[in-house]
Amino acid sequence: MDSSSQGSGGMKGGIGGLFGGGAPEYSNTELAGVPLTGMSPLSPYLNVDPRYLVQDTDEFILPTGASKTRGRFELAFFTIGGSCMTGAAFGAANGLRMSLKETRDMGWSKPRNVQILNMVTRQGASWANSLGSVALLYSVFGVAIEKARGAEDDINTVAAGTLTGMLFKSGGGLRGVARGGLAGLALSGAYALYNNWDHLTGSSSSSRLY
Repeated sequence: MDSSSQGSGGMKGGIGGLFGGGAPEYSNTELAGVPLTGMSPLSPYLNVDPRYLVQDTDEFILPTGASKTRGRFELAFFTIGGSCMTGAAFGAANGLRMSLKETRDMGWSKPRNVQILNMVTRQGASWANSLGSVALLYSVFGVAIEKARGAEDDINTVAAGTLTGMLFKSGGGLRGVARGGLAGLALSGAYALYNNWDHLTGSSSSSRLY
């Protein structure tokens, strides 16, 4: 019985091998001992190498020589919009504080509500206009200086901040221009120092070690 089954199996394997349709049969024990060195593990569901599905790099393609960070022109829209919304929020809070202080002797009535609403909207619009104008000037100066120098560094930030303060306070005469320039220089310098604080502290600690 065993010899006949083996003979039939050998005949099937021979006929299958002759026509290219047969495949050798292996047991699980035999397959478990086969080394997989140099072979890629295939997914039984997708029949692809799962390592190709792992994204170790960025999922966007940059032009040759382009930077991975956004430039000043791209950040200008976010800066202007964020400044306007921040100014509107602070202005509305300040208007609410002022209106409640001015109408504290009045009872809760329609005239008081209207006065509070007018003060909130007026202060919110005023603060949004002021901060939005400052952000617009800073962005324009920053982009212009970057294009003129052909480099992007903290010098552009400090120069743009100083020129923004000078132009924003130019209506107050030379004294106002000087005050605005000093204020812009101080704020932009503090911002540049904050951005490079890790680099400065790292370099100082490494110099101490040597």
